[in-house]
Amino acid sequence: MAAESIVRSKQAAEAIGGILTEVVCTIFSDHIFVVVTQYGKIGTLISVTPHIVANEVGKPTFSTKILMGKDEPLVHVYAKHLVTFVCEESGNKSVLLALALKDVNLDNIKSIKQLIQSCRLW
Repeated sequence: MAAESIVRSKQAAEAIGGILTEVVCTIFSDHIFVVVTQYGKIGTLISVTPHIVANEVGKPTFSTKILMGKDEPLVHVYAKHLVTFVCEESGNKSVLLALALKDVNLDNIKSIKQLIQSCRLW
């Protein structure tokens, strides 16, 4: 009988905006690691953390923190847009997002989000 892997991972690749975009999702006990790259590198590393107020009804708020790479305002916006659904669907686990994109526009971000959804492990 084969042992089940402790770390589960799933990946997908698709041409988005004419550029090969690769996504790898890896689930750990308390975090989910999502890599989105058009360079074949990790790029900027962003922590996306849900915050739930006790006895409050509604969706959690999310904070982002750049751990490595460019700390630009749009990087925070992209991170929240791409992976807040991962936090919510996984029972509010934190997400570590590695983001390395060549071409960023609203249509591409929507397509990348769908590619992340295709790697759902949570």
